[in-house]
Amino acid sequence: MAKKLKLAIIGCGGMSHGHLEGYINIKKGEPEKFEFSAMCDPVLERAQNFANEAAKTQDKAPRVYTDVTTMLKNEDLDAADICSRHSDHHVNAIECLNHGVNIMTEKPFGVTIKASKAIIEAGKRNGKITAVAENIRRGPSQRAARWMFNESKIIGDPRMFFSQMAQWRDVNPGGWHWRLDLMLGGGGMVMDSGAHFCDTIRYLFGDVDTVYARVEQLEPRKAIKDGKIVKDWQEDTWVATINFKNGVIGTWTVTWSAPGQGFSHVFYYGTEGSLRDGDVFHGPWGNAEITMKDGTKRPFQEIVDEYMKTLSEDEKNRLFPLGFTNGVYIECYDFLDAIQNNRQPEVTGEVGLRAKAICESIYESAYCGKAVKYDDVLSGKINAYQSQIDNYWGLW
Repeated sequence: MAKKLKLAIIGCGGMSHGHLEGYINIKKGEPEKFEFSAMCDPVLERAQNFANEAAKTQDKAPRVYTDVTTMLKNEDLDAADICSRHSDHHVNAIECLNHGVNIMTEKPFGVTIKASKAIIEAGKRNGKITAVAENIRRGPSQRAARWMFNESKIIGDPRMFFSQMAQWRDVNPGGWHWRLDLMLGGGGMVMDSGAHFCDTIRYLFGDVDTVYARVEQLEPRKAIKDGKIVKDWQEDTWVATINFKNGVIGTWTVTWSAPGQGFSHVFYYGTEGSLRDGDVFHGPWGNAEITMKDGTKRPFQEIVDEYMKTLSEDEKNRLFPLGFTNGVYIECYDFLDAIQNNRQPEVTGEVGLRAKAICESIYESAYCGKAVKYDDVLSGKINAYQSQIDNYWGLW
């Protein structure tokens, strides 16, 4: 029997609730796979709430900490799931890896390319796993889309996509949170929810060649922090043309500064037909639709069902362990199982870095005012936008 892993969750707010739920459901299916050993959050109450929930699933409650250093001194951990703010991903991950703890970080993998590479280097140096909590690609519909474009070719060879949304959002100052600070968040939605989309398009179409983008805050946006008005650094508009090495070309356009009539549509085109979706960050979902060159339409769910029938039982168990179709549950299981079986997880640090490099290529292109080579951003040759963040965090 494999060793029962000792797990800590670092950061007990926001998306970490989904991770906690995932681990609890894993325990229902394989109770001996792991135990909750520690919960860590700067806000003691949040860590304690997580510990209380975890205690319902095992004989003893996990211990509670407000800082990672103290936790690592007192715990003998196998795994840490890091759900802290973006700027703390590399800080927490490297400290854990240096203490011999395998890590998974929420997306985006690191606050910059340099931060992400520092995590990968620490993992290699210590012989430990670095994984990225990228849940979107793992659903049946997203896996079916990849199968459709790259294997079954139901709508032919992939050719282009248009992912576009225009909306209006109120500019009256709201409450401040860390995502609004460039040094803490690393950017706005291009690399926040946009991390999902960039991983998805790379999962579907492979590596990128060049990116040309404009990123703006068209409506000045502010927030209220400690009773004072401060700047909200997040972009509200971007237009990006993304050229892939296999010849696919895509346009990704999002704005919250479009008053009046809004719209949202996502179309992927092959040589024989199209896939209509509706989500500029996630998807494709099962409620999408296929339209062939002759006008014939099919619910995308039919494609999903066809894909699932191609899988052997071993493949189903690997891709959808314990019958999960929830991507968060699957990423948590994959992380634990990779540690137990001494294998690489599906979304390694390197995979997360390559998806992140698409996000950063958009920022770098906009900052420089010209098209950029993806490989130059990935290598660090181009980092004008990121340099301010790297300097702030001492990433040389």
